[in-house]
Amino acid sequence: MTLSKPTPMLMVIVFFTGFLLSSCDEKPIKPDVSNIKVDLKMKRFEKDFFALDTNNLDKGFEKLRLDYHDFLNDFTGKILGLEGKDTSQWELAIKTFIRDYRPIYDSAQKIDKGIQMAETETEEGLRHVKYYFPDYKLPEEFISFIGPIDAFAYGQTGGSGDIITRFGLCAGLQLHLGSNSMVYKSDAGLQLYPEYISRKFNTENIVVNCMKNIIDDIYPPLNPGGTMVDILVDHGKRMYLLDIFLPDVEEAIKLGYTEQQMKAVQEAEGFVWNYFSENNLLFETDLLKIRSFVTDGPSTDVFGLGSPGFISLYTGRQMIRVYMKKHPTTSLNALLSLDAKKILSDSGYRPK
Repeated sequence: MTLSKPTPMLMVIVFFTGFLLSSCDEKPIKPDVSNIKVDLKMKRFEKDFFALDTNNLDKGFEKLRLDYHDFLNDFTGKILGLEGKDTSQWELAIKTFIRDYRPIYDSAQKIDKGIQMAETETEEGLRHVKYYFPDYKLPEEFISFIGPIDAFAYGQTGGSGDIITRFGLCAGLQLHLGSNSMVYKSDAGLQLYPEYISRKFNTENIVVNCMKNIIDDIYPPLNPGGTMVDILVDHGKRMYLLDIFLPDVEEAIKLGYTEQQMKAVQEAEGFVWNYFSENNLLFETDLLKIRSFVTDGPSTDVFGLGSPGFISLYTGRQMIRVYMKKHPTTSLNALLSLDAKKILSDSGYRPK
């Protein structure tokens, strides 16, 4: 279906009803990684931190330094924002945080099963990382913590409360209490995180965020000022890696879409590509003109109701899938080094 001047209403109908066929939905073959040994040590920092005796913080911090030396420095300095501040202010700041965030900690006690599952899934994901990138140094620790509610770290394909350090993967539980938590449904919560963001604040997203952080560590960020094709291919490569690292996780969760959005974008794949092509967006460098396609949001403005934000994640991934199907001997390292224009031309990606 080709539309030279698609109207907003027609685009809404396309995504709301969904009637176009996708071009390529073949997933990469899942390898056997059962013999790959991964020893990921789980550490529950939030439990030890909130068990501190606030009347004797010095003694409690001595123990924390023994168990969490590197992470403790990152937590107090960067996550709590105390780095560079007079140490005389630290004790009051830490006591205040423990008092004010006690309800968050209490809520986090209810998601223990999900945290344990996330650690297990992350360990399995790391087996796939080692299979495909044997020289990559895997993190050795999985650390859960509770940070400020506004501690939101932006990556190359979205943001989360989860981070990667030189020694471990760290999950910020304040942003994994469950999408229906009143922490996010309150007026203050909604101001920080609209529903299209907070609906991903479940424990099932921890493993996705951890693997995205691994991918960002493996594959450097795209230089600013590129074309939309550069961004599509960059996002596509990252999502392709996410697929092969987490072959058993649902696509909608990996992409950050609702099930309805997932179905719609699959069925309207050709429509989206035609829109990009016919409106000369593929080689556009003006970020203002392409921002809504390559960033998160409740939907993609021009496509309207039923479309996902961050549509570049799906479109880019599909392009990479087509390329890899046509060039199956391409190594992942070679794929990551390929120029976007070459992938565009050699893939022949033209969904109908």
